[in-house]
Amino acid sequence: MNPSPLRAVLLRGLLLPVLIAPITTACVIPPEPGSATAPRSQVMEADARALAYGRSASEILNNPQLSDKVRALFGADWSQPAPGGVGKPMGAAPEYFQVAGPVRMVQVGEASYIAVTGCAKQACEKQRGLLLIREGGDQLLARLDEGGFLHQYAYGPGMTGGSAAAGATLEGALLALDRLSDGNPYPRPAP
Repeated sequence: MNPSPLRAVLLRGLLLPVLIAPITTACVIPPEPGSATAPRSQVMEADARALAYGRSASEILNNPQLSDKVRALFGADWSQPAPGGVGKPMGAAPEYFQVAGPVRMVQVGEASYIAVTGCAKQACEKQRGLLLIREGGDQLLARLDEGGFLHQYAYGPGMTGGSAAAGATLEGALLALDRLSDGNPYPRPAP
């Protein structure tokens, strides 16, 4: 037996708000224990400290004072990934800095960092990198972004296993660089 058209309209009218309410109602979920929010950050006035390890991403990645630390930072991800590797970056870490943005100084919390942004030459919108070198060169942080899937890295004293603090520092630096740019702190390759 078919329900009357009026009954069907009434049922739809009652079910629609029940189905839409969870979608439109916002809820606040507290942060996970141990997670950190991005600390206060700002891009600092350019000075000689920003160029301590080089004037470009390539110079910085290959600087004799940093090259071993940078390779240790990225570990196995420094080299081209094996085909079919799950959870691995699409390319070797240096590829994310083929097209480089300007070298800048960023202050995140109380620490100053040399910041380098970059992207892969053939996939600039999908493969982007951020490298932070804490003043003195003992701590390095990095983030490889594959269009939303992030790989985060931490190296140096107090930086164990890409801690939540490292993620918050990277996010803070990226926000500061974002405020300075037109909403995209990563370089754009020439057409």
